[in-house]
Order: sequence, then C-alpha cells, then structure tokens
Amino acid sequence: MGIHTCSGAISLSRDLENESARFYQELSDRYGQTTELFLAFAKENEKYTKQIERAYYGVITDAIEGCFAFDLNPEDYRFKNTLPKDIGYAEAVAEALKMEEVLLGFYRVAAEQSKHLMADVPRAFLSVAKKRSERLSKLKSLLEK
Repeated sequence: MGIHTCSGAISLSRDLENESARFYQELSDRYGQTTELFLAFAKENEKYTKQIERAYYGVITDAIEGCFAFDLNPEDYRFKNTLPKDIGYAEAVAEALKMEEVLLGFYRVAAEQSKHLMADVPRAFLSVAKKRSERLSKLKSLLEK
C-alpha cells in the first residue's frame, strides 16, 4: 500500500530511522573497533526523527494534510535490518552502506515530492539527506582501512 499523505511519509521516516538505529546498535555490539561511531549513528537517528517531526508539527494543519500528496511505496525503502551471525566486519559495513543509500534515496524523493507544498518539511528531509551523505563517506573510509 502506498503512502500519499505527509503524516504517512513522516511515519515511514520514523520507522526507517528506528530500524536503522537498531541495525547500528547491533553493529556496535558486534564490532568493538567502531563501537563509538555506530552508537553515534544510532543516536543521530533519534535526532533526525525529532527534526523531521518538529518541522511537520510546526506547519501542518488538517487543511494542508488533506491535499498534501506523496506517492511513496514503502517497499522501495526496505533494507536488511539484521545481520547474519557469521557476517564479517567488511560485509557488515557494506550492508550499512547499502542501507544508507536506501535511506538517502528515501529522503531525496520525499523532499522532491513535498517541495511545492511547504518549505519546512522538505528542508528537514534534505537536511537529513545531507547528513546521511556524510555518513556514506565515513562508512566507505572504514572499508579502506
């Protein structure tokens, strides 16, 4: 079932952030060499959720919600949110990279679809997308070591 309202997009964003935070928590539990980084990513996810929700609740009204349309398929933004027991560090980081690319795609599409209807929500989506782009660089650097 597709998402067509802003509240639906916000809920999907919250779900994706929660799933990716659990993923990073699992990475931090398994791989001690980068525990701090992965825990920081998980905590940042909470901040992203609050940032987006704050933008949404600051501008939304029932009148806007009724005509605020998205065309998002949640299945397009699924990723592996658990790690196999026998996965190595490099493969786990590669999975994190794939996850970040999926999430980055979600935030860019959500920002694009909402840009004509209100400024604050797409700006929040783009802000999170920018921060996730920076995460991609950090994760890639872990594979280069």
